[in-house]
Amino acid sequence: MDSPTESAKAKIGAKLPYRSGHLMCRTPLWGVAGFLGCAYFAWISFSHVTRHEYEWPHDAWTTATYIVWILLLAGLALDTRCLRERLFFGVLVVNFVVGCGLTLWRNVPPADVRTARIGTGALWGLAAVMSLTTMGRAEPRRDN
Repeated sequence: MDSPTESAKAKIGAKLPYRSGHLMCRTPLWGVAGFLGCAYFAWISFSHVTRHEYEWPHDAWTTATYIVWILLLAGLALDTRCLRERLFFGVLVVNFVVGCGLTLWRNVPPADVRTARIGTGALWGLAAVMSLTTMGRAEPRRDN
């Protein structure tokens, strides 16, 4: 329960702690980490294609993992107010939705898996480049 002094401060317009609306732009570490992670997954996707490995997992744990990541990334995309971050998280959501769809599609033809691996590899590459755009300094929020 709020103490009387806390609720009184809130009523008279006390300033709340500063929140920039940026999740990744606050520090370059997140942009670099996003780049390295996405570049790794792009490499994995394309290496499956070059080795002609077109198997896709169809178990419940993989489906549950995809759903958790989709919800997490969608929440991050909705939480941020930075367009660069929203685009980055949006590309990742699309990528995970494709992966989840392939996991649920039990009799997917190998040609479709190949196409999906190329497409998701391209999406991972795009996300890697987009994560580098978040390395710029976060612009301060303007309150009018």
